[in-house]
Amino acid sequence: MVTHMDNNSPDLDTVFLAFADPTRRAVLRRLGQGPASVSELSAPFDMALPPFMKHIRTLENAGLIVTRKNGRVRTCEINPARYAEVERWLTEQRRNWASRYGKLDALLDSLKGQTE
Repeated sequence: MVTHMDNNSPDLDTVFLAFADPTRRAVLRRLGQGPASVSELSAPFDMALPPFMKHIRTLENAGLIVTRKNGRVRTCEINPARYAEVERWLTEQRRNWASRYGKLDALLDSLKGQTE
């Protein structure tokens, strides 16, 4: 399901909260190479499995990853649809700011012309 994220969206808050932690960013970076089990993902970190699973749940709740369980192995992978939503939001913000800077540049140029 694709949803629209606006500036006051709880979805947006959840996504940026997930991005805010270096452990979660490292997990996302690793998952960018392809799916991995939770044990593979947790190996580089000096933490017990329960706290690491909180990071996995945060990423899953933000919609950035999906997990599936096969027997005792939980595998995680990137959710490309959520990344597309985030990219659309960032592109929209970039476009808005570029427009504002363009208007400011025009105003400054016109004021500069008045003082010369």
